[in-house]
Amino acid sequence: ERLPDGPALICFNHQSWADPFVLVAALPARPDLLFFGPREADMRVGRKNRLIALSQRAIPFRPDKRGLVDVARRVDAVFARGSRLAIAPEGRIHAGERILLPFDDGAAYFAVRAGVPVVPVAILGMSWLRFGGTVRVRIGEPLPVIPGRATREAVAAMSAATHRALLDLVAVGRDREPPGPFGRWLTEVF
Repeated sequence: ERLPDGPALICFNHQSWADPFVLVAALPARPDLLFFGPREADMRVGRKNRLIALSQRAIPFRPDKRGLVDVARRVDAVFARGSRLAIAPEGRIHAGERILLPFDDGAAYFAVRAGVPVVPVAILGMSWLRFGGTVRVRIGEPLPVIPGRATREAVAAMSAATHRALLDLVAVGRDREPPGPFGRWLTEVF
């Protein structure tokens, strides 16, 4: 009930490579959900990259930041057709259920530029994967965006508001002890 009917930017914390699978399972199938990333320049290298490319649900970008105008156009097209875009604004996976890394400004830039609401989503229970473990997805209130020029000030304010909202959602998380060798392997695979 908290998800807007139309286009939106989903900002989630990033604990595991399995986070996108959890979001696809937890969120409604419509409107479409696409993901921003990954940072690798060549999507044909590595199992995870090939899986992401095969899903056709990614808006890839280059780590050297070449082609950003084309990436911005692709993001605009996602929103123009009424779809949602999911971004982990921390930019990388990290350990710690109740903490967030500083956010990259890209997510806030895209939201302000397109005038779409930002929906903070916390995924809890993914820092170490366990059979029979509990994974919770907490969806926050959408943060409205006033469409306009994506100035440094507007982007910084949206990024800070998103960080605060997501930090409130992950505050109930609990860090788990690292699992044994199989659990570590399972987590690394994802």
